Amino acid sequence: MKNIYYDNAATTKVDDRVIAEMIPFYTEHFANPHAVHSQGQIALDAVEKARETVAKFFNCENQEIIFTAGATEGNNIAIQGVVNKFKENIHIICSAIEHPSVLETCREMKKRGVKIDYVPVDENGVVLVGKLQKLIKSNTVLVSVMYANNEVGSVQPIKEIGELIKTENEKRDKKLPLYFHTDAVQAVNYLDCDVSELNCDFLTMSGHKINGPKGIGAMFIKKGVKFSPVQFGGHQEFGVRPGTANVPGIVGLAKAIELISSEGKANFKKVKKVRDKLVKEISKIDNIKINCDLSTSLPNILNVSFLKAEGESILMMLDMEGIAISTGSACSSGSLEPSHVLSAMGRKPEWSHGSIRISLSKFNSEVEVAVFIKALSVVIEKLRKMAP
Repeated sequence: MKNIYYDNAATTKVDDRVIAEMIPFYTEHFANPHAVHSQGQIALDAVEKARETVAKFFNCENQEIIFTAGATEGNNIAIQGVVNKFKENIHIICSAIEHPSVLETCREMKKRGVKIDYVPVDENGVVLVGKLQKLIKSNTVLVSVMYANNEVGSVQPIKEIGELIKTENEKRDKKLPLYFHTDAVQAVNYLDCDVSELNCDFLTMSGHKINGPKGIGAMFIKKGVKFSPVQFGGHQEFGVRPGTANVPGIVGLAKAIELISSEGKANFKKVKKVRDKLVKEISKIDNIKINCDLSTSLPNILNVSFLKAEGESILMMLDMEGIAISTGSACSSGSLEPSHVLSAMGRKPEWSHGSIRISLSKFNSEVEVAVFIKALSVVIEKLRKMAP
């Protein structure tokens, strides 16, 4: 059997149909979309058609979609943009399980004098809305909670949080609004992302998580939201994200979104079926913990802890068998610290250090499960015999 790739929460294979859509914009229609001549206008038309496709998916207006280099850039635009606008004596809330691109940006804002609070999660990695409500102050300008967690797959009560913030805004002075940002990177493939239902002001996502290309993303910014750009140089993307547009990437992103619209429900069922089979087989191994409520989490992420078997060792030994997994998020790889997500969920270090993340895509099949489980069982047995 060919290699098994179970690290789709880090990045996904680009769909062949996405590649086919992109190629002409490398070879034929390669002009700068901001050029006045007809070749440039062909590229610009492709960008605007892509914007319309993405806007339709998120159920928003075309001008509310900004193309970025990915969710990390989008998260920075949202957080830094709000801080730059309101500047002094302001407060931000984010969850304890956010992606590093949110947590590190918030830490940087703290150095500028912004007060930061972190809302806790329960044992399944779900934000405690009651705790969040108590953290909101009169000077809170932004709440940032991811739609679904990248390490354990826990889905957050985004609609409930959106309603909470909407109610809070109705009570406060319009001069200092409270905005809601959600990092929807892991959610776009599998969850409803209608921004009018979510009641969010900012939503960010990346192409490479949805079988699209790397280096491209999009963000929704609700019309009327007040923020200051964090980059300068040109008028592109309504002045929010200056620079020459990545036309092939934008076209590819739109095609990936289009495929989710037409095939998403079928892919959800297929991926969940593979995950459920993995759960059934992994559960036969002694001394394990599944780090999420499978009935409410994403269908493609399975985070498992093995007692007396270190996660990095599991990863390396499986890699030697041609099987790719991860320990937590790709952005944290190389760190020997326990996962901040598992720690926030109350997992003890001896369990956190033995955790691995298996993440699936539409390209995985049930046939791979038996091969994976056989290799995993051997690895766990070896490591436990070696354990002190």
